[in-house]
Amino acid sequence: RFSAEELESWNLLSRTNYNFQYISLRLTILWGLGVLIRYCFLLPLRIALAFTGIGLLVVGTTMVGYLPNGRFKEFLSKHVHLMCYRICVRALTAIITYHNRKNRPRNGGICVANHTSPIDVIILASDGYYAMVGQVHGGLMGVIQRAMVKACPHVWFERSEVKDRHLVAKRLTEHVQDKSKLPILIFPEGTCINNTSVMMFKKGSFEIGATVYPVAIKYDPQFGDAFWNSSKYGMVTYLLRMMTSWAIVCSVWYLPPMTREKDEDAVQFANRVKSAIARQGGLVDLLWDGGLKREKVKDTFKEEQQKLYSKMIVGNHEDRSRS
Repeated sequence: RFSAEELESWNLLSRTNYNFQYISLRLTILWGLGVLIRYCFLLPLRIALAFTGIGLLVVGTTMVGYLPNGRFKEFLSKHVHLMCYRICVRALTAIITYHNRKNRPRNGGICVANHTSPIDVIILASDGYYAMVGQVHGGLMGVIQRAMVKACPHVWFERSEVKDRHLVAKRLTEHVQDKSKLPILIFPEGTCINNTSVMMFKKGSFEIGATVYPVAIKYDPQFGDAFWNSSKYGMVTYLLRMMTSWAIVCSVWYLPPMTREKDEDAVQFANRVKSAIARQGGLVDLLWDGGLKREKVKDTFKEEQQKLYSKMIVGNHEDRSRS
């Protein structure tokens, strides 16, 4: 689940684990032409579009930030964000199909979605206006964050605050209680999964008591793999792979809003939302913690799997004895 999804057929992008494997002259020529088109024609255009979108986002949100609070500022901020995100989407040649737009998240709610790639944010934000949640960064990302927060009430946390679960919950609760504020966009898995399954949702965003708007995102890997294997590729390498693919094709489903039931705790509510997303997106619903991607598997988890495996062996042995 933490490595790229296997394709049924070759898409003329990647080779095999070998640097080169000759199959036929015709296929080699097609692959060579594809490399020329993707790297010499599409890549420069996409880089130009990406810089244009990011530049306009920084300049536009900074200028909007100087306006007094009011409807006019909200109107400009919304359209600046949408315009810039849509330019960035075109920099990836993203072909997106949105379903059930009547269920799009509304103010005072929380939008939760499965997480495959950093571009999930751009995919959703090009069709809606959200308040982002994340850690404060430095460098170019920090410049973008500081510009965005001037025009829109995004929720950024300092590095020291991220691990304080109660502080995070308090900030999110204060945001959703104000029904005039934008819906918060959250990816409860906390890590990127390879577009085949949905893993355990962290319960934090489901303890707040706000209306949850589930969103299922499913990519078609045939034209380009959107999954970010962060243990294998850095951000720059990943973006280069994305911009040299044929296209990013995906479907987005807006599911009906869900609320926590009286006899339901946060974990049960999170699992119910996760199951709905997995079912709609055609993904495997798993109880695994996505944090296993970066951490050593605990001995207790191993013991649980060993117990399940031993029960299977004992059960099979008993069935054979009876027969």
